[in-house]
Amino acid sequence: MAKKHNKNSDTSELQKLINRLDLFLKRHRSNAFTSGQIIRKLDIKEKSQKQALNSAINQLVDDGIAVRVGDGRIKSAEKPKAFIGRVDYVNPRFAFVISEDPADTEDVYVREDDLMQALDDDMVEVEITGSNRQGKLEGRVVRIIERKRTEFVGRMIRTKTTAFVHPDFKKMHHDIYISSKNINNAQDNDKVVVEITQWPEWEKNPEGKVTNVLGKAGEHEAEIHSIMAEFSLPFAFSDVVENEAEKISDVIHPKEIANRRDFRGVTTFTIDPADAKDFDDALSIEKLEGGLWRIGVHIADVTHYVIPGTILDKEAFRRATSVYLVDRTIPMLPEKLSNGLCSLRPNEDKLTFSAVFDLDENGKVYKEWFGRTVIHSDMRFAYEDAQERIETGKGEYADEINLMNSIAKKLKAERFKQGAIAFETVEVKFKLDENGKPLGMFPRVRKDAHKLIEEFMLLANKKVAEHVYFFKNGKDKNTFVYRTHDNPDPERLDSFSIFAKRFGHQIDLEEGGVSASINKLMHEIEGKPEQNVLEQLAIRSMAKAKYTTDPKGHFGLAFKHYTHFTSPIRRYPDVMVHRLLQQYLDGKFNTEKDEYEVKCQHSSEREKNAADAERASIKYKQVEFMSMAEDKDYEGVVTGVTEWGVFVEMIETKCEGMVRVADMKDDFYEFDERNYRLVGRKGKKIITLGDQVMVRVIDTDIDRRTIDLEFARK
Repeated sequence: MAKKHNKNSDTSELQKLINRLDLFLKRHRSNAFTSGQIIRKLDIKEKSQKQALNSAINQLVDDGIAVRVGDGRIKSAEKPKAFIGRVDYVNPRFAFVISEDPADTEDVYVREDDLMQALDDDMVEVEITGSNRQGKLEGRVVRIIERKRTEFVGRMIRTKTTAFVHPDFKKMHHDIYISSKNINNAQDNDKVVVEITQWPEWEKNPEGKVTNVLGKAGEHEAEIHSIMAEFSLPFAFSDVVENEAEKISDVIHPKEIANRRDFRGVTTFTIDPADAKDFDDALSIEKLEGGLWRIGVHIADVTHYVIPGTILDKEAFRRATSVYLVDRTIPMLPEKLSNGLCSLRPNEDKLTFSAVFDLDENGKVYKEWFGRTVIHSDMRFAYEDAQERIETGKGEYADEINLMNSIAKKLKAERFKQGAIAFETVEVKFKLDENGKPLGMFPRVRKDAHKLIEEFMLLANKKVAEHVYFFKNGKDKNTFVYRTHDNPDPERLDSFSIFAKRFGHQIDLEEGGVSASINKLMHEIEGKPEQNVLEQLAIRSMAKAKYTTDPKGHFGLAFKHYTHFTSPIRRYPDVMVHRLLQQYLDGKFNTEKDEYEVKCQHSSEREKNAADAERASIKYKQVEFMSMAEDKDYEGVVTGVTEWGVFVEMIETKCEGMVRVADMKDDFYEFDERNYRLVGRKGKKIITLGDQVMVRVIDTDIDRRTIDLEFARK
């Protein structure tokens, strides 16, 4: 007996095919397909479905969901979504485009072939083409709006017939072709600066010209100059800037002193690193009646010498910050100012801008005053000298230093009571020989003398910000430059909590509990192998501090209002703060918020660039040091896991390297993205964040500043 045909079943199957085809076309809305391509893409094997495909296509076209293009192919009628974003060029195979609009929370995956020759951090227009099997958006670049950089630093590779520059920048994945006329006498293995001149569509590599030869790759001076060029750091001040600085008189006019509060008869001293050349802050102390003390925080009055609109001021703003590389300082101001006129050297009259506090021995402030002053420092202390007086109670000004240290500790205790976080990161310092070769590495140790200075600087910065914020100016708030720090990103904090848990530490993610639990963690890990890793990850889980005219608070310090007032020799925002504060003290108002917000944004960007350059110089010396290190196994901690390798920080040297998946011969490891781990396919061995491992250095690459490791054989 023949089976009865079910018409409803046919209709249902057709609708399923229509829905499936609709989803496929929307995922690939930028592309058009023939029937044969659709059959292959959808893996349609049943004859009935192949026959029904035309009906499904016709239905989608009739409903306006799909359209036919000129050659008979079909595509989605839905226009591709496009947006503007920046390229994060992850590796040679693909990049992500990160939208400039905070509302677009999902990054777009772009294959290398679809980047249209866009490079890392370029601003581009990206078109959404669909989504992958995991549901993540995919796209292609349709327009390059702005190139982030056209100059790169790299190593010249010359043969008899060709020349290329292999860039140092890790996210530049293309060598740059150099024709013979653009080689600028560079030799094989020279470090050079190269400018991209063109990139023909049909060529895999861009073309460029050598603009500067820095020296032989691997030599200290060439490598440091490479870092400076990579981060667009200036090599020197122009003659025009130097000449303007030299014209400034060394003499302080008596009329200028008469217009200032005179602290020259008050005990005053500076406390700085032993090798410091510029001293931009000093402390004064005098006893008052009723058990109070008057402590002055005196800051170099840079704004007396650097006038708005001058060449000096424009250059200081352009640089925005001093930069501290492993072997040198790149100053914001010429030496005449930074190490001379503005440096609060002992036994010299100096012009300052001061925050003066009358407080008791518990750190309670009863009165505050801000204004221009003149001081005469009695002594210059290195941190070690001040620390000796704290520990022994002996030496010149020991009583004053110990009293201030006692008050500083109470100020700190109050900060932590209010929810401040104790970020005590380990800073690495190098001992270099006369040729810049690293002879040794050691951590910078912060003792009470460092913290004493820090607490009084924090007090001054906080009180200046509060003074301006609460200054009455009718309905409008005065424009000011604040240093703000947002609450941590919940997702990053959650990831950090999971990581810390692997070491047996708990992080309270509830609002109000984060600060206390992180402080508890910092105390618990002190001196332990995981200390540096967890400290660094804790900082990464926080929002980035920035400059802005928006008077938000500072989460890390637990201050409702905070600014940078205390380092105008090396930070341009402090220069702006001094000018604005004096303006308000003079009774003048300023509401030019937009102008200052642009300056704040520039300062924040330059600060980040400086920090990246400083890290690069440290990484360079770490790689060089490990290239000469003893051939042995090192204890380490897994700090990162990716599909192509495992990052490990060696506890002894604080250097980070990578064990590449390709070098793991004991098994085939697969990346578990959700849990940040690698899992062996056969043995099921798991390598995850926080694992303590033994590694051995197998290679170092100074050009790329990388260390290749392998797991030590047991």
